[in-house]
Amino acid sequence: MRALSIIGILLIVMGVVALAVGGFTFFTTERVVDAGPLQIDVQKPHTIILNPIVGVVAAVAGVALVLADRRATA
Repeated sequence: MRALSIIGILLIVMGVVALAVGGFTFFTTERVVDAGPLQIDVQKPHTIILNPIVGVVAAVAGVALVLADRRATA
């Protein structure tokens, strides 16, 4: 396989995953009080929403790269 095919397949997989998942959440810990022996930490959620258009564009671009590589080798 050539580089274009590998990149195309990766884009297809990432596009399908973006369409299937839709978004993900991760947490960060922030210290809000640090007064001597008293320490209070708060976990804040951060949500990243993946637009379905991004998944479709990635999948279509991946298919285009795979097809372009196959035409170049033929």
